[in-house]
Amino acid sequence: MNTLASAASAPLSGPSRFRVLGAAGVAALGGFLFGFDTAVISGTTGALKTLYGLTGNELGFTVASGLIGTILGSLLASAPSERFGRRPVLRAVALLFLVASLGCGLALGWPMLVAARFLGGIAVGAASVVSPMYIAEISPAPWRGRLVAVAQLNVVLGILVAYLSNWGIAQLALPGELSWRWMLGIQALPSALFFVLLYTIPESPRWLAKQGLVDAAGRVLARLGHADPTAELAEIRASLAGESAAHRAPLFRRALALPVTATILVATFNQISGINALIYYAADIFAMAGSSRDSALLQSVAIGGANLLGCLLAMTIIDRVGRRPLLIIGGIACALCLGGTAWAFHQPVADGRLLLSCLIGFIFFFSFSQGAVIWVFISEIFPNTVRAKGQALGSFTHWFWAAVVSWSFPIIAEHARVEVFVFSAAMMALQAVLAWRLMPETKGQSLEQLGQRIAGH
Repeated sequence: MNTLASAASAPLSGPSRFRVLGAAGVAALGGFLFGFDTAVISGTTGALKTLYGLTGNELGFTVASGLIGTILGSLLASAPSERFGRRPVLRAVALLFLVASLGCGLALGWPMLVAARFLGGIAVGAASVVSPMYIAEISPAPWRGRLVAVAQLNVVLGILVAYLSNWGIAQLALPGELSWRWMLGIQALPSALFFVLLYTIPESPRWLAKQGLVDAAGRVLARLGHADPTAELAEIRASLAGESAAHRAPLFRRALALPVTATILVATFNQISGINALIYYAADIFAMAGSSRDSALLQSVAIGGANLLGCLLAMTIIDRVGRRPLLIIGGIACALCLGGTAWAFHQPVADGRLLLSCLIGFIFFFSFSQGAVIWVFISEIFPNTVRAKGQALGSFTHWFWAAVVSWSFPIIAEHARVEVFVFSAAMMALQAVLAWRLMPETKGQSLEQLGQRIAGH
């Protein structure tokens, strides 16, 4: 076992554990806002459709406008995070979340609401690139899976809090338009907190090393509990030695064929599972089965709770079991649950109990597998020299399919609600097969070792 590997296996001391967990936790608040922004719209779709007289296509566009923004945000985040650092970009993301949430809550009409959701989507897309990348770059190898999964934990916690917030605000029976405005605008509070706390965390040591700030990078590694900062810094510098040439080389080249292909597949299947259709339209799906609005909002809370439990379970085992087995197990289980959902809607009268059970099962196993794995895997599969580009590719693919699914779901579900769940079940089964045959395992190695092994550097 080499020196770095021996150091990586050493446990973190108390102060170091506190520092690395604290830094990861602050960065992961971007994930919380990501999740909250994703789910909060689900409680407002009925009111918005009635208030603005939206058709199914217009409602889909209202929801998808945020996701269109995420595509732009995921593409724009890479370059400034490389030029200015991970931390300043996260601060800009926090400000975007703040402005977007206030814009939604104070919208003067449908165009302003759509514009504010688009701006919030840019923040979500950028956060999905920079937050997990930052956490991966500050984490000791044995902790990396769990710490990057903290970002996903915050995503699912944000989703649950959004559902709870929607349900709680609905119980207040606020007059007029105040209910949906409070649902969308309350996100300004955690956005402001995120911005303030970002001033308490260090810059990524790998970004510092790329800028030639070697002493500063070493101090950050030592502060965050890396047992042999000198050896790790030497490995980082070695992996960056050919950066100038690598920076000019395209991401889509033979040496990176495996990580590029695996990233595109993981991000694509993550969304064509239909997960965001459930997150964005949870209340509408339960209403299709005959639930009242209050009951549908409460059932959405159950969905959010299952999402959180699945993520917590995944965090306890992802660094021991690995990424690939979780995708295989989760793909099979999600396929079965989605098949049960299709069967519930196939009945002459939709079976509400079966529907709720299957959707809870689906989101639990999704969070346990794809939900926990995607951002960990994408943040670690690429070499240092192209990690920001690879993270942007994964986020772009993820959000492109999220926009397609979320925009089209209310249109398709009006006419083919059974078929849409059958399709998603088939895709989950296919994903399990492809993960078994193609996906490399990434657990337990430093980012530099992974870059050498997978990309052949």
